[in-house]
Amino acid sequence: MSMARHNQDKLPGLSQSRMDELKTLAQQPDTHIDYSDIPPLTDEYWKNAVRNPFYRPIKMHTTVRLDADVLAWLKQQGRGYQTRLNAILRRAMLEDANKG
Repeated sequence: MSMARHNQDKLPGLSQSRMDELKTLAQQPDTHIDYSDIPPLTDEYWKNAVRNPFYRPIKMHTTVRLDADVLAWLKQQGRGYQTRLNAILRRAMLEDANKG
């Protein structure tokens, strides 16, 4: 069982009145939402945005078949060849994502 699912099982249930309130809110059109206290997010804002410094992608254990010379090249650079391989693949992934 995942940690999120485990924690979800410990949450208290919603009361009927709260469920009714949420149903009523969900039925209202978005035009009824008051955004006056939220400043718009401009292109200038996003230009200065940075990734959360505490973000760490989830690592997964996998088996990969590599050409022997590629693996030797990664390992000849010393410890951390798996981290280097991950960085190379991430750069390729981000380049591909930026093409579109």
